Amino acid sequence: MSQLVILNLPKVRYLDAWELQRKLHSLRVENQIPDTLILLEHYPVITLGKFGKEENLLKTEDELNDLGIEYFHVDRGGDITYHGPGQLVGYFIFRVEGVKNFIFKIENALIKLLAEYGIESGIDIKNPGVWVGNKKIAAIGVAIKKRVSYHGFALNVNNDLTPFSFIIPCGLKDKEVTSLKEETHQDVNFEYLKYKIGLFFFKEFNFSDYRIISFSSYMEDSILEELLEVP
Repeated sequence: MSQLVILNLPKVRYLDAWELQRKLHSLRVENQIPDTLILLEHYPVITLGKFGKEENLLKTEDELNDLGIEYFHVDRGGDITYHGPGQLVGYFIFRVEGVKNFIFKIENALIKLLAEYGIESGIDIKNPGVWVGNKKIAAIGVAIKKRVSYHGFALNVNNDLTPFSFIIPCGLKDKEVTSLKEETHQDVNFEYLKYKIGLFFFKEFNFSDYRIISFSSYMEDSILEELLEVP
């Protein structure tokens, strides 16, 4: 039986989430925990992937500090992106057999979710992620070590899109960004969307069972303790 555990977390600082991923990755490599999907929001942060280019950052680090936006070089694929409140971020701590199929399943689940909101979306063969026309609504950047993934996707939901003007998103000068709020012209129920996306990933990856563990505040020790107790 393959089980999916979904960690429903509150708003978390990027470095805290990154450290949690590293610890969960080690536990998954050692088969101490099942495949785990982390769902959360971040405080404002810009991250540059390992193949990203510094020139795609259009603000100085001092300017970002003044705006209350953190900036980090990270070990995921992809180029530069922004995370902030109102954006749904998902991190996959999954055992992975084929990278292309793994990315395809992430994209497919997101496309099916967006269809539930009446949004027609698709993929761009040259550029990972999910697109509404020429506008990216979901970015994808993963890392895989020892056949276990970490990092994941960022879906624009109710977030302010202005900070994307501080970067060249994903290093693509001729592309724009959009969100569920922009496309539906209304605020989206964030917690319900979290629940729905968990179900879509559960189905897309063909798990036989799933469990949602929710936390109202971020406490790494409690998260690790509860996850290690999952049968």
